[in-house]
Amino acid sequence: MAMWSPWRGCHRHSEGCKYCYIHKGDARKGIDTNTIIKTDNFFYPIAKNKCGSYKIKSRQIVYLCFSTDFLIEEADKWRSECWKMIKERSDLHFIFLTKRIERFTECIPDDWHDGYENVTVGCTVENQSNADYRLSIFNKLPIKHKNIICQPMIEKINLENYLSGVELVVVGGESDKNARPLDYDWVLDIRKQCIAANTHFEFRQCGTYFIKDGKKYTLNVRQLCSQARKANINI
Repeated sequence: MAMWSPWRGCHRHSEGCKYCYIHKGDARKGIDTNTIIKTDNFFYPIAKNKCGSYKIKSRQIVYLCFSTDFLIEEADKWRSECWKMIKERSDLHFIFLTKRIERFTECIPDDWHDGYENVTVGCTVENQSNADYRLSIFNKLPIKHKNIICQPMIEKINLENYLSGVELVVVGGESDKNARPLDYDWVLDIRKQCIAANTHFEFRQCGTYFIKDGKKYTLNVRQLCSQARKANINI
């Protein structure tokens, strides 16, 4: 597994961004997250060692722009170069998530056609209105590998109309002292939808405030992923 951040910085885009950990972390460091800048790591996928071999070994998963958005407008001038590196490293598999799926067709290379085999796109939705808007677009896009990311999930969401062709749905709660609670019944409901559609499902993390059987629990950040794993409901 490798992480590739060709640029840093992002803008809050919708309700799911309200308590974004990137903005909180940058604020503590005195960094303006709204400033989008190219990083020194830009050419990471094609960087080579002294022997002339790629530093990232073949067959790895590369998580792309996990602290920003690959489709953010300010990166339009850099993205084509990233696509060239992604194509060059066809021996790697790249995954990126986006809340800006409506920009997708503006941001793909000319030879995209029905998608690159080594790219997975995850469309992030946090509530029903954004699920209906983004996923109605996402469903029609030519992408080889599609994931839906319901994280942070801030209300019950029905995905039944959008699961065709989706390989994985990820569900998770929100982490913040002011976080909106995650109800376990919402998680189980999406799991049920995935089973009916024969789609993989992953419960990735609880929320700071987690409701189960009508009781509200408060968890610290170190417990969020471990408690989700203990539920043992991934399929």
